[in-house]
Amino acid sequence: MLALEFDNRFIRELPGDPDTGPGIRQVHGAAWSSVQPSPVEAPLLFAHSAEMAARLGIDEADVATPEFAQVFGGNLLLDGMQPYAANYGGHQFGHWAGQLGDGRAITLGETIARPKGTPEGERWELQLKGAGPTPYSRSADGRAVMRSSIREFLCSEAMHHLGVPTTRALSLVATGEAVVRDMFYDGNARPEPGAVVCRVAPSFIRFGNFELPASRGDTGLLRQLVEFTIDRDFPHLAGKGDGEARYAAWFGEVCERTAVLMGHWMRVGFVHGVMNTDNMSILGLTIDYGPYGWVDNYDPDWTPNTTDAQNRRYRFAQQPAVAYWNLGRLAGALSPLFDGVERLQEGLQRYIDAYTAADRANTAGKLGLVECTEDDLALMQALQDLLVAAEADMTIFFRALAEQFPASGGDIKNAVLKAAAAAANEPGPDAEKRIHQRHFAGAMADVMAAKGVMRQSLFADDAPHAAEQVRARWPEVVAGTPEGAAVGDAGRVQAWVVGPGLGTAGLAAATVEAVLASAVPVLVDAAALTRAAQSPDWLRARS
Repeated sequence: MLALEFDNRFIRELPGDPDTGPGIRQVHGAAWSSVQPSPVEAPLLFAHSAEMAARLGIDEADVATPEFAQVFGGNLLLDGMQPYAANYGGHQFGHWAGQLGDGRAITLGETIARPKGTPEGERWELQLKGAGPTPYSRSADGRAVMRSSIREFLCSEAMHHLGVPTTRALSLVATGEAVVRDMFYDGNARPEPGAVVCRVAPSFIRFGNFELPASRGDTGLLRQLVEFTIDRDFPHLAGKGDGEARYAAWFGEVCERTAVLMGHWMRVGFVHGVMNTDNMSILGLTIDYGPYGWVDNYDPDWTPNTTDAQNRRYRFAQQPAVAYWNLGRLAGALSPLFDGVERLQEGLQRYIDAYTAADRANTAGKLGLVECTEDDLALMQALQDLLVAAEADMTIFFRALAEQFPASGGDIKNAVLKAAAAAANEPGPDAEKRIHQRHFAGAMADVMAAKGVMRQSLFADDAPHAAEQVRARWPEVVAGTPEGAAVGDAGRVQAWVVGPGLGTAGLAAATVEAVLASAVPVLVDAAALTRAAQSPDWLRARS
């Protein structure tokens, strides 16, 4: 029998919405609203994280029971669960949006897990995403589709294992019901399979939780929420004094944690896509996986969010600056608790110092250096400019550096200096991309692995074909190119990998169509996915 220990401090110690009925409404003077998950037709466990289940003290035998899918699909509550939706506001795309709240997220409760070595226990909030409407759902249905739920489940666990602070995922439950969504944002909404994700974190409190009472002049609720957050989620600050001194120490730590998070995002090339203040965790965790993505070819201006395509507010390179701006909004919300702004400014400076340190550590780590000097920062900037010009894959490039040169850094630095020198001798920014690619290929010849991982190694006139290099390293691979052998001529294959560098024009379309028509697994890059999205029938044929 599935059994968990619950200690629901959030709803016990903070004021709740006196209206317990259904319906969308403005909620004043309360941090949460009681709400029940909406039952689904046929909950079926689709996937789960065995690692997270074990950490919560859930046996695999319990996971295999129908009860598990019933609970984490929203049909059944365990003893001690007290579901609620949190009330918060936020700045969205730089503008105050007022009350937002958990529109399709319902927290089941705070469980105390006691893995070996932690007798005092670990506190984890269990939150269902896609479990039905709440008082904060506005015009939405509170449901989620399978495709976005898979993305959140996979990404949160992947980010954890990449060493990035993040919420976790316990389970993914198929609901057996259809949810109508416009997948391609072309006005053709269609039914899709529904799903519920159970995401897990020590706390889901966001910047927006503090912004909302501050915007309403409710200093009493603001102070109560700050005191609660410090007591529950930052207990190590107990000895930092009382009142303003304690609040300042807490805000400074929030700033530092956020800086560390930004350093990790930039390290792995992660782009959140919707860095609104209601999507910023007070614990410095990656939270709310929506239109996220990772940079492939190094492009500081790239964003995966199509709704941000024009202004690109949340583009890759802008993320550290946006985080600082968001912290400024949090500081403004907290200002009624301070006599002046000096201590809040000290916290913001702590963000700058912590992010600078993280950026230097990233530079040293990626270039294999013992430490990062000012010259090394200039070197990295020159290299990044070169990566942009050559449209080189960021992750593969730095992995190739790590594979090809010793960790002492000497050879790596010399090789990168060659690349920077070549970039410095380039004509102006209007020079043809092919010239940049040729210089990049020549300058980095000693650096890149024989896989031909650069885009120009696939298409530049002067560079050898990646297909030949791949086959030389891995004879079992069947490598083709758009202008070479057709997909149908490859014979029997176990899987297809399309990209990087295929593009979307010319023979690329025929290649993507042929690969998607095959009956084997397919991994595509962003360009191939873009081309496939233009012909949705290719994707539907695989479902």
